[in-house]
Parts: sequence; structure tokens; C-alpha cells
Amino acid sequence: MAYCIRWISTVGFCLSIGTAIGQQAKPSKPPTIVQPGAPGKRSTTVSPAIAAASNPKLADADVNFMQGMIHHHAQAVEMVDLLRTRGASRDLQTFGERITISQSDEIKYMKQWLEERGKPVSIGHQHEGHLMPMPMMPGMLTPQQMETLAKAKGAEFDRLFLTGMIQHHDGALTMVQELFDTPGAGQDAALYDFATDIDNTQRAEIEIMRGMLKEKK
Repeated sequence: MAYCIRWISTVGFCLSIGTAIGQQAKPSKPPTIVQPGAPGKRSTTVSPAIAAASNPKLADADVNFMQGMIHHHAQAVEMVDLLRTRGASRDLQTFGERITISQSDEIKYMKQWLEERGKPVSIGHQHEGHLMPMPMMPGMLTPQQMETLAKAKGAEFDRLFLTGMIQHHDGALTMVQELFDTPGAGQDAALYDFATDIDNTQRAEIEIMRGMLKEKK
């Protein structure tokens, strides 16, 4: 409906209230926020308010943990690649495949977590035009240990693999503990669940490997 307002002067104009209302901008629809679940768990859709409440500001330790764990997991996958061609035990090879499948999936998840938060995936950095090597994470095998493992074969390889992977898993537990010991870190809900899952899984796998190693003595 249009209403006209006439001035006392001879000049008048009509103000169309109906038209003005029709031209008002419609309120924008709130954005959909998808919160990824930990590996093997469904993603969930949350409101912006809930997302803000459940995703506090990230600590540097959160980002460093995910970047470092990608590097850490990558070496475990490399060790299993050697196991496929150099190991003797079929049971150990089957166990190794479980490790590489789960850790490869976790690498994908950690990369997604970092990318969705605008953080770099790699912790390597440029220095005077050269890409610096990734730092060693707790428990990772040294280049010398990896070289010795790559040269071994059969039962000796199996023994070195088990002792090396136990060391490797122990290092992951250290990384999780250091994360949770850092003030203000580990508050992101998805990160907390993920780190806790790593701790639980790798503790269980350490016990399995210790049992396998005891059988070989």
C-alpha cells in the first residue's frame, strides 16, 4: 500500500512505504559449519554460536602437535613399507598393515584439521632460500637406525622393526603428554579427542608388540 505525503509548498512527493519495505535486504542465512570428527567418526553440522564456544583460540602447541605428528606418522608408514619386503613373520606383516592404514588415515585428518584452520601442514621452513629439514620428533628413528633397518632381513628385521616401532610409539605418547601439559593447549574439542585416541591406540599397540618381541627371544 502506498501513502502520499504532500508538503505545504506546491512541490509534493509520494513515499511508497510498500515499495520501500519490499526493497529491504533480506537477512542473510547463517553459514553452515561442519566440524570434522576424528578418524572413523562422522562429521557434524553445528551453529556458529556452538562452533565458537567449542573451538577456542588455538595455542601454538596445538598447531605444532599436529604438524609434528604428521611427520612422526610418516616415518611409521615408511617403516611398514620396509616390513612388506624384508620381514619374515606373516603375523607381524598383518599387524604392520593395520598400523599403516590407521596412521595414513590420521595423516589425512591432521592435514585437513590444519588446512581448515588456515595453518601450514608442514613444519619445515625456508632459510636463505633453502628448505630446512623437518626436526626429529620424540621417538623417531635416527637416519642411522633407519639405514640399519633397511639393510636387515628376515627374523633380524622383525626384531629391529618391533624394537624401533615400540620406541616410535613411545615417542607419540610423549608428544601427547607434552601437548596436554602445555597451559592453554589441547582445548580444541576435535584435537582433544584425536590426541586422546592416539594415546589409547598406541598404548594398546605397544603391548601387542612387546608380546611379539617376547615370543622371538
